[in-house]
Amino acid sequence: MTDTTVGVVLTPKSPPERLQEVAQAAEAAGIAQLWLWEDCFFEGGLTSATAALACTERLQVGIGLMPVPLRNPALAAMEIATVARLFPGRFRPGFGHGVLEWMEQVGARAASPMTLLREYTSAVRDLLHGRTVDVEGRYVKLRDVTLDWPPASPPPLLVGGRGPKTVRLAGELADGVILDAGQTPAQVREVFATAAEGRVGRVGEPFDNLVFVEIDASAPDLGARIDESVGTYAAAGADTVVFQALLDDPDPEPLIAALAKR
Repeated sequence: MTDTTVGVVLTPKSPPERLQEVAQAAEAAGIAQLWLWEDCFFEGGLTSATAALACTERLQVGIGLMPVPLRNPALAAMEIATVARLFPGRFRPGFGHGVLEWMEQVGARAASPMTLLREYTSAVRDLLHGRTVDVEGRYVKLRDVTLDWPPASPPPLLVGGRGPKTVRLAGELADGVILDAGQTPAQVREVFATAAEGRVGRVGEPFDNLVFVEIDASAPDLGARIDESVGTYAAAGADTVVFQALLDDPDPEPLIAALAKR
């Protein structure tokens, strides 16, 4: 056993109607976190997260991740602040570039995704911390914007990515980094080391190294595989390990049942 936080994913391959039963099952199983994806063109991340939080009492709910080209940063800050005030300490929003082809499909692709992510993350984080934002960036243009209802305790704002520039930006500006599934432990260790490079000057501030791990939920030795994965990725630097079922069989119930026995 480790002190690593463990979570489970409800992928958007499952219909929205399943959200509440899965969230309640995860909470009943003692799982710390439920993570949702805002993939185009499935389910809205903020609406889904709010529904999951509303039907549970202790479960933390994360969105990994919200594509920044899709929302004005002032609107994103307003929405995140509202959810955070309604459910203090339980919401974990994550930002990222989004799938660039999808962003182009909806007419929102940025010529410089890195510039957008930097400007966006900085502005939203400042707004959530009650600061007035006055910025004329390449993409983010806010004039004297202050939230009337910032959260008393701002939620941790994570950034997802695997490229070194994005990961370093997460270390510099965010409260954690989200790494998607499919990475070897060595690759995970390298990504987290890159995030640490971006945290120069932020030593001592909380930071969450989070990795998604895809696992065959039909495996007969599922519990042992989960324990092994938690240990392996914790040794690679993960603070949080979030399990997702194979995409061709996305039902999280077997994972929840196995995690309940840990």
